[in-house]
Amino acid sequence: MDIASENLIAESEQNPDSAYIVDGRYWHTLDDKSAIHCDLCPRACVLKDGDRGFCFVRQNIDGQMKLTTYGRSTGFCIDPIEKKPLNHFLPGTSVLSFGTAGCNLGCQFCQNWSISKSREIEQLSEKASPESIALAASRLGCASVAFTYNDPVVWAEYAIETAKACRQLGIKAVAVTAGYITDQARPEFYSVMDAANVDLKAFTDDFYRRVTLSALEPVLKTLVWLKRESNVWFEITNLVIPGANDSTDEFNRMCEWIARELGPDVPLHFTAFHPDFRMNDRDATPKSTLLRAREIALSHGLQHVYTGNVDDRKHQSTYCQSCKKLVIERNWYEIGRYDLRGNCCKHCGATVAGVFGAEKGDWGRRRMPVSIEAWSTP
Repeated sequence: MDIASENLIAESEQNPDSAYIVDGRYWHTLDDKSAIHCDLCPRACVLKDGDRGFCFVRQNIDGQMKLTTYGRSTGFCIDPIEKKPLNHFLPGTSVLSFGTAGCNLGCQFCQNWSISKSREIEQLSEKASPESIALAASRLGCASVAFTYNDPVVWAEYAIETAKACRQLGIKAVAVTAGYITDQARPEFYSVMDAANVDLKAFTDDFYRRVTLSALEPVLKTLVWLKRESNVWFEITNLVIPGANDSTDEFNRMCEWIARELGPDVPLHFTAFHPDFRMNDRDATPKSTLLRAREIALSHGLQHVYTGNVDDRKHQSTYCQSCKKLVIERNWYEIGRYDLRGNCCKHCGATVAGVFGAEKGDWGRRRMPVSIEAWSTP
């Protein structure tokens, strides 16, 4: 055993938290050696010794970038895949969802703020190796594992290794993300993902800078890259906030861009906002606004446009883009009628874009918490 390994073991025995600290990727040392530069997300944090990044979970320790939450997780729960939301990826199947702490955005409306803005890493009481997560998903009959609640980009090393462990057991990997990642890190991160839901929070840089403390352009680059350079199945979510990103002009520009750059068959979810975190001064999104957005999207040629977070069975169901007949009936997250044969419409034979099994899953709308420690591997 080398000296570095002996020191790491000794440190772990003295400080249990150090067992969750691993070498980070995607960084470089400044020319003058005064700090390190994070190359993982476009925020490009410059960290002196001891500093943490905006995300809080990446830290300069003795001149090296470290991820401080590897193997420490929260919120393990089996959900319907439609909850991510993914409507064209293995419909009706179950997904094992979990997250960690921290985020590289600063959304005022964050609906998972207790996790994404956590500075109390101790609250992440569940210890979970990539292998134990994959084993739990397999034994519990899940078709996939979702990295969610907080953005997996900030814990990329953990997400990547977990996705690899899942792949060995035939389990798919899903990223629920804002897509705020650098050109350098993007290929490796998505190389192990089978599906993603990318949160396109608005279509103005002003909104991104004021409300999320980030920028729009890197997200658009991620979406274009996913379409042109990867085999990842992806869908887009736009959380519609009254008075903030719900203008007809913005919907038009966003939908025109999606149709032109990504194609008409990328599913788009318009979901309703509810007051939370630092945006308690707004009302919940009216269903009528979501329907207006949907009509605009359809007018630009988008084929699969959904409403979310509202009771709207008609517009949460999937229709064949060719014959317009119902092919997947949804009541919230529960699948009813299912008229696909593989990827093909049973009515007219047209191919419906997505990743579909031989038949629908039967998980339903259940939500089942999981104690991951029961699946811990030695």
